[in-house]
Amino acid sequence: MNTRRDAAVDSFDSFRQFIGLERDVLVLSVAMFAFSLSFQMTGRYVPEYLRVLGAGATVVGLYGSVGNLIGALYPYPGGALSDRLGSRLSLTLFGTLSSAGFLFWFVAPQVPEVTLAGVSLEPWLWIFVGLFLTQAWKSFGLGATFAIVKQSVPPERLAMGFASTEIFRRIGFLLGPLIAAALLAATATFVEGFRYVLIVAAAFGIVATVAQHLLYDAGEDSLGRSFEGLAQLRDDLRSLPETLRPLLVADTLIRFANGMVYVFFVIVVTEFLEVGFTGFGVSLRPDAFFGVLLGVEMVVALLTKLPVSKLAERTGLKPVVALGFSVYAMFPVLLIFAPADQWVVVALFAFSGLRFAGLPAHKALIVGPAERNAGGRVTGAYYLLRNTIVIPSAALGGWLYARDPTLAFSVASLVGAVGVVYFALRGEEFAAYAGGA
Repeated sequence: MNTRRDAAVDSFDSFRQFIGLERDVLVLSVAMFAFSLSFQMTGRYVPEYLRVLGAGATVVGLYGSVGNLIGALYPYPGGALSDRLGSRLSLTLFGTLSSAGFLFWFVAPQVPEVTLAGVSLEPWLWIFVGLFLTQAWKSFGLGATFAIVKQSVPPERLAMGFASTEIFRRIGFLLGPLIAAALLAATATFVEGFRYVLIVAAAFGIVATVAQHLLYDAGEDSLGRSFEGLAQLRDDLRSLPETLRPLLVADTLIRFANGMVYVFFVIVVTEFLEVGFTGFGVSLRPDAFFGVLLGVEMVVALLTKLPVSKLAERTGLKPVVALGFSVYAMFPVLLIFAPADQWVVVALFAFSGLRFAGLPAHKALIVGPAERNAGGRVTGAYYLLRNTIVIPSAALGGWLYARDPTLAFSVASLVGAVGVVYFALRGEEFAAYAGGA
């Protein structure tokens, strides 16, 4: 009578056993894939959406800064909430908010101009409101996603658990912009096409939210104490596991360095090096070639995550994390001094893909030392501190780039190198992996 249902369950179990994942991690990975599609379909085009709705360059820049601020402030309260409510309920709430945000962006052009206290509220203002909603699953839910992996996977397999979520997420990174491009190409105007993109993004978000709520087993959720205010935040920051402190310092230096120049990678390819691609019967302008380079980078990331995570079980987490940090540090100076040769640039972006290979081990090193009922809070506190310090990095990089691009990229690599050396000297191994090192 239930043969078909039993067969489906058996197939699901077999697939999980094949890739060595627990059910909850697989459910999370699929949800992460769907939301990654949604974010990548929309995020790269929102600045153009703002411009068409009447926003100037200053407003577009402010939008980027607000996004960075949200990325810094959301993870800690989201992690605290997930520890209190449980991962399933929290992610359902965050997924609902994100899906509503995409729909909010969809209706923004139709919102009539409102005058409040004598000030006219332009339609593009609602894009900022939508930003606070769309970022909920990605930023608020960061702690919950870490906590699910921690409670579902044995300590010695944390890196493999995070590798699964990263692979699904990066596949979304590959496919999302392609879906958006197809929808835009099939419509007459940008706004019309992008509104179709937003509908599809919301649909992916809704499906992912429903699926994770129905398929995720909340029986393993562990609940922590309720949030007790800023005093608790101070206590959580002070009580970060000792093994995290050297990692946090090094990671902050690495991310600050990357943040200084990240937004200029496309400009270096299209204007500074002005390198395109010719071969295999095609000829690409530098801007189109940059998209191919991002694809090369992501393919390398996808191909190396699982092997490198398995390697971490033999070598320990620290060497793998150090590898990722080293790539982050070296890439800026290698890129800015590269010759304008298409194959050299392809090789550099392939090399850049290795920085993602260390992310699963990096995440395992963050959440591994946390107590069972505090994984979300530890993750949130860690990212709150790191991302807050990194917020001004792009402004500093822009100031230096305006004076001399090679100076900006060289200083970024120097700051990153300091982070690598500090981690090599002071970084500690997670005990569950120490035996394999």
